[in-house]
Amino acid sequence: MPAPRLSAAAFVEGLLAGQRGVLSRAITLVESTLPGDQALGQEVLQAVLPRTGRSLRIGITGVPGVGKSTFIEALGRHVVENLGKKLTVLAVDPSSQRGGGSILGDKTRMPWLAAHPAVFVRPSPAGTSLGGVTRATREALLLCEAAGHDVIFVETVGVGQSETAVHGLVDFFLLLLLAGAGDELQGLKRGIMEMADALCITKADQANEQAARRARIDYQSALHLFPPAPSGQVVPVLLTSAVTGAGLPETWATVEAYAAAAQASGYFAQRRAEQQLQWFEEAVQQALAARFYGRPGVRGALPAVRAAVAAGQLTPWAAAEKLLEAE
Repeated sequence: MPAPRLSAAAFVEGLLAGQRGVLSRAITLVESTLPGDQALGQEVLQAVLPRTGRSLRIGITGVPGVGKSTFIEALGRHVVENLGKKLTVLAVDPSSQRGGGSILGDKTRMPWLAAHPAVFVRPSPAGTSLGGVTRATREALLLCEAAGHDVIFVETVGVGQSETAVHGLVDFFLLLLLAGAGDELQGLKRGIMEMADALCITKADQANEQAARRARIDYQSALHLFPPAPSGQVVPVLLTSAVTGAGLPETWATVEAYAAAAQASGYFAQRRAEQQLQWFEEAVQQALAARFYGRPGVRGALPAVRAAVAAGQLTPWAAAEKLLEAE
């Protein structure tokens, strides 16, 4: 039997009490596309909004094979065991373009975190969302903050031009790189390099340690060619090993030092305000699109217009104007 639907008040009470089951159900609620769920989800979010914004939000992305989940398991364990933090991992899995399904195997790759009572791991399918984060990742982040989590990791589906959307979601953006895999020069071409607050070369152990040190020198030299970071801080290049634990305390110290400096300069609050406005603009666009496609005239004319565009009988711009004029 499915669990009975909670009221907005019950959701709020459970979230503020830090109940994991209620947090999980609240995230499912905001991920839902059902109008009733969306309305309830927004009511809950509005009620807990004063209790949000107190965590440190960290985005983690990287090239395929760099070991994002293994790195997060190791760094997260350091944050929880040694620093006593309450941690959330929002892990976004790529969705199939054919069937729309996702493996959602992040919990199997983070066994220690998944089993720890101070950690909440939430894998979610990316669906059709660009940028490596789901439509409801922002809402899930706020819900986790309301539940009292101190640190939130957002693991994206991979690295690429569209992955930069996560930069508008977090306070610190960590780009993971792998030495000796041919991505050194390719990485320099990506705009994502300019957005990173720190670069981290993973798997810097055993036979790969010397290659990692050489790669660090290459990246440090290349970063001098980039424009200064908006934060005004120097972008470091770190070496870590999730197997030996080397570099993990230094990585976390880098995150904390960055956050302290950004808060002191006012950049931290400025970025949060810019992100809020960005979320607002995207919400307006989504609401307008939903209302547009929900109009009876548009629903009726859409199949024929789509067919005409696909057949080359109507340009996309003319088709859009035609639908905009539909009642």
